[in-house]
Amino acid sequence: MLQEKIKQEIDTLSEAQLKQVESFIASIKIQSDRPQTSLRAWNTVTPEEWARDFREWTSQLPKNGVSLPDEAFDRGSIYGE
Repeated sequence: MLQEKIKQEIDTLSEAQLKQVESFIASIKIQSDRPQTSLRAWNTVTPEEWARDFREWTSQLPKNGVSLPDEAFDRGSIYGE
């Protein structure tokens, strides 16, 4: 059974890995608590609605990730200028 297999896998995880699993489970719970909205057709969404929905979506992303250094966003660094 899948549940038993998952329990066995969890028993082998480190504390850091368990924290990641905990975070993942929390995000699943948040998503399931929200009423699911159907995706609207792209041609019916205004730029303002798209931007609002995008900002809402990005606000749900984990805030503990490592970002790229500022020079990674510089076009000149791509071409070695």
